[in-house]
Amino acid sequence: MDVELYVYDISKMSGQLLGIQIDAVYHTALVFGGIEYFFGGGVQTSYPGGTHHGRPMEVIPMGTTQLPLEVILEYLESLKAIYTMESYDLFLHNCNNFTNDFAMFLVGKGIPDHITSLPQTVLNTPFGQMLKPQLDNAMRGITQAPVPPNSVPQTTARPQSISNGLSSRPQTSMSTSQKKGDVPGVVYKPTKLKQLDELLASAKDSCAVIFFTSATCPPCKIVYPAYDELAAEAGSKAVLIKVDLADAYEIGARYQVRATPTFMTFIKGEKESEWSGANEAQLRGNVRLLIQMAHPPHPHTLLRLPTLQRLHKTPVTYTKIPPIEKLIAKMGTFGSDPAVGALKDFVTTRQQSGAIEAPLPDLPAVTAFISTSCQKLPPESLFPIVDLFRLALVDPRVSGYYAQDASETVFRILNTVNRLDTSCPYQLRIVTLHMACNLFTSQIFPIKLFLEPSYSTPLFQLVTSSLLDHEHPPVRVAASSLAFNMAASNHQQRIQGNPDFLPDSSQVELVASLLEAMGREKESKDGMRGLLIAVGLMKYMTAKGGEVDDLCEAVGAKDIITEAKRAFPDLKELAKEVEQVM
Repeated sequence: MDVELYVYDISKMSGQLLGIQIDAVYHTALVFGGIEYFFGGGVQTSYPGGTHHGRPMEVIPMGTTQLPLEVILEYLESLKAIYTMESYDLFLHNCNNFTNDFAMFLVGKGIPDHITSLPQTVLNTPFGQMLKPQLDNAMRGITQAPVPPNSVPQTTARPQSISNGLSSRPQTSMSTSQKKGDVPGVVYKPTKLKQLDELLASAKDSCAVIFFTSATCPPCKIVYPAYDELAAEAGSKAVLIKVDLADAYEIGARYQVRATPTFMTFIKGEKESEWSGANEAQLRGNVRLLIQMAHPPHPHTLLRLPTLQRLHKTPVTYTKIPPIEKLIAKMGTFGSDPAVGALKDFVTTRQQSGAIEAPLPDLPAVTAFISTSCQKLPPESLFPIVDLFRLALVDPRVSGYYAQDASETVFRILNTVNRLDTSCPYQLRIVTLHMACNLFTSQIFPIKLFLEPSYSTPLFQLVTSSLLDHEHPPVRVAASSLAFNMAASNHQQRIQGNPDFLPDSSQVELVASLLEAMGREKESKDGMRGLLIAVGLMKYMTAKGGEVDDLCEAVGAKDIITEAKRAFPDLKELAKEVEQVM
């Protein structure tokens, strides 16, 4: 997608009072995919050029982004937490700060300096500080005005099911030209046998319902809303079909339907049942039972497992800030690089004043600096740079940027540590583990990590080798924290009924390392707690007789957990939960 910067002049204010020449008071927005994104009354959207600002004074091409819209919107959610309506400040936290951060993520560069530096230029004048409150208040009516109703985009990138089986996704309809997997949770209306057969074939591993109706059937209309609700409730677990016999003669002839409404259900490709009548309670009960038969609950869901059955949405992160000046001093001459100063300012401002007051540093410059450091510095001198980078990754704007960073900055660091293997200095290994944990502050990272083997391989190598470091308990604790973050991301997918992030081979590799580490862990209770939770989350709701199940049986996972329970009595209740899923 092409990304453009829309630049507006929101005031004709002269700079004479300030003693400087001001050509414009800039308001900026980013435009891509036919939507304009900007910050004012929170993060807002509009059709391009459709706000009260009118037409832009300039349109600057920023480049193109190859990121999927889903990933972009995930990142936008992290920005919304920082760019709130209450946080707006004309000089310190404005639309241009938002646009700069968002552009950095989308195209890897910020907006022009003359735009972002204008507020500071004004504040540096003799009257700038004096007039700041008046100017801020005077401009709020302009900068935070709502978008005109006819300019508010009517659709979003994420489809939402609505009444009668329609979807808010553009161009989605009731026809069967789209395959069932594309639009789960809608009601399909085939008119040809071929269309119906395709829909039933798509449900050969689950279930389907056919609702035979006709335009002249008043009782049928009574259950239309209930049928639509059942389709939305079923999602991808069932295919719900509505056949109007007046429009689908050949379908009616095949099934010999003599009355409407008539319902037929199918499970695993075979007809299950048939009934007639507009009984809403019967319809709801039968369809829900059908879905339960097609998708029986996993035995683990019937157990009482408070730790393993809840979502773990908060990752383990490492946020402690060491003395920054001492850390930079350890970098030697590299500590004088402008990128280091920018990272230092960002980290300290964020710590002291919060994320709202901390504009992003020049992340492409940070990327180039880290790349050079990995190439030129000896391993023992690299750890302070990784540690400073680790602190910046606590902010989801930064972790989101590096989750999609084309230069693979993170993985350059991981590969450096993995290449050194057992000769890797302790300090470099542990700060790299902490850095990897902090990447999970962005929801984008698990998607990028698990769906691209080139990204996941170095991370798996780091976590598996570090879990087995018998010389350094803190390394094992950090590795178990990273394993927990990985397992929790996969567990969240599974518990919500989505496909696992991790392929079976990766799950087997991770579980094997966790169990081996558990068998060796005799010192660290924190390390053992992390190992137990991680292996429990990985095993919860796995397929009976699957690869992970076979592995646990082969290595005697239950015995390993029983031994852990004896060695760490304080973890007895947690260990009991994990025992039950083995």
